[in-house]
Amino acid sequence: MQQKTGLVEAIIVEVKDREKIGGSYLHSAAICCTPDLSKEGSCNVGEVIIHQDPNYPYNPQRIQTFFEGKTEETTMVLQTVEINHTGMYYLYFMFCDPELMGTTISGRTVWRNPEGYLPGKMAPLMTYFGLMSLAYLGLGLVWFLWSVQYWKDIIQLQYHITAVIGLGMCEMALWYFEYANFNATGNRPMGITLWAVTFTAVKKTVSRLLLLVVSMGYGVVRPTLGGVIFKVLLLGLTYFVFSEALGLVENLGNIDDLTGKARLFLVLPVSLLDACFIIWIFSALSQTLEKLQIRRSMAKFALYRKFTNSLAISVLLSIAWVGYELYFNAADPLSELWQRAWIIPAFWNLLAFVLLVVICSLWAPSNNPTRYAYSEETGDELEEEGISLTSSSVLLAGESANKQLERKERRASNADLFRLGEEVEEDKRE
Repeated sequence: MQQKTGLVEAIIVEVKDREKIGGSYLHSAAICCTPDLSKEGSCNVGEVIIHQDPNYPYNPQRIQTFFEGKTEETTMVLQTVEINHTGMYYLYFMFCDPELMGTTISGRTVWRNPEGYLPGKMAPLMTYFGLMSLAYLGLGLVWFLWSVQYWKDIIQLQYHITAVIGLGMCEMALWYFEYANFNATGNRPMGITLWAVTFTAVKKTVSRLLLLVVSMGYGVVRPTLGGVIFKVLLLGLTYFVFSEALGLVENLGNIDDLTGKARLFLVLPVSLLDACFIIWIFSALSQTLEKLQIRRSMAKFALYRKFTNSLAISVLLSIAWVGYELYFNAADPLSELWQRAWIIPAFWNLLAFVLLVVICSLWAPSNNPTRYAYSEETGDELEEEGISLTSSSVLLAGESANKQLERKERRASNADLFRLGEEVEEDKRE
């Protein structure tokens, strides 16, 4: 028989029991069993020290693979390990033989929960995406019925809102099906994942562009964006590229709870572009509010004040949530709070949906679209809160007023002539 010349151990440990690996209790600096420690009977020479709990003798678990003779390659026997306690588990490959320094390991591990293959921190997101799909569907149905009722009075801005609702509906549905397929098969289909990432990037880009053009007063204060449209499109295109790249890095390939350098490299430009959007949006809102106040367009001014307040609240909530996310990640580097981790990405989708609902309520279709639509305004413009007069009704009212005035003048002239005739007859009689 060939002599066993090297040992590699695969150790599966729950994160809260990580101190059971190594000499944490008796010898803080020892990870591997030495001859001196072996004499105490607590471990075997050349193996990783594991302190077993009598109540849980199978945690941590070890799987040993040996090299034999002078062979430089060995194959690990395929094994199924049963986990009977809910928690965050890590798989470590460890060796104590210094001659194995530089050893590389290739292969794959399959993890399955009782409900499916989704990792525990991702499983709640499948239900969340399903509920968000229904929420977007409900919003889209209400918006569709609104639009059908006032289809003759739809303005250009409302078509953009319709596009954002449609993109959000498709995005949530794709993520739900992607997670459902992953949970059922254990594999992430590249096609569905790619479409889901792309729809997410497109929807985020279009949503930010919508907020920007609304803040600039497009369709309300100005009929077109003019030359600034190229800067808007350039910012949107740049944001889409980095957002798409970040989504691909996060969702394609292996599932890993550890943050990679590629993701960190892409998060920074996306965050900077978000900051550019926020600064530009509030700067444009300030100018739009100033124009409306000068023109005394009180209805439009009140509309944009509500919109500004909604945006300000969303920005404050975003800043607070970013702070909480940083604290959460710093306080939980080993994902011990994995059962709450799904709330972090879910918040951003929920905030975007609520902001979209606010915009839909402010710019809802109505039978009086000219109240908030762009018009050639003058400084002494008076906006009616109720009925808007069209040019034809004004013209008709003007014509009727002129006719009544002519009739009164005729009656007055006839009465004067009659009186004049009486005076002439009296003179003749005298």
